[in-house]
Amino acid sequence: MTDKRFNPEKAQSLMREERRALLPPEEIIEYLHVNANDIVADLGAGNGYFAIPLAKHAESVYAVDIEPKMLEMLKQNANKETTDNIHYVESDLDHIKLDDNSVNKVMIAFVMHEVPDVDRTLGEIKRILKPGGQMLLLDWEAVETESGPPLHHRISSSEMAKVFERNNFQVEVITLNPGNYAIKAIPK
Repeated sequence: MTDKRFNPEKAQSLMREERRALLPPEEIIEYLHVNANDIVADLGAGNGYFAIPLAKHAESVYAVDIEPKMLEMLKQNANKETTDNIHYVESDLDHIKLDDNSVNKVMIAFVMHEVPDVDRTLGEIKRILKPGGQMLLLDWEAVETESGPPLHHRISSSEMAKVFERNNFQVEVITLNPGNYAIKAIPK
């Protein structure tokens, strides 16, 4: 495990009420305009903070995570919510175990700063997205906050936007709160 990866032993912290107040999942997923015909990939799905709300709106969700413990927690959380349209995929984000053009929406929340090669991951996202598809990235702004990864692991919104543009994405940067941002992106 790299020093950048989230520790699954801390997974319950992802469901805290304070986090829901700061990053309300139902409001955030509205940026993706998910509807009943959408097939969504939640990359770095963790224990379901976004995957479960996405599944309530989409035809199906591929919950992709490198950590089997997180996927197991997600299955338990999805069962509690009686959500049965989530497919669980154990995979890294360098070689996403999904077919080409298999999804029309991608959510990637708070994991891009952990991947070894951001350009490679963006290439994989383009590969799995159907033509006309879009993605929503959430991450930590490069400022000190009480929670989140160390400052030296964070990628600022302006730097992340440049990386997306370099990889031929049209981007819109959205400030969610002082410590978090979103980037809505569409491949050109």
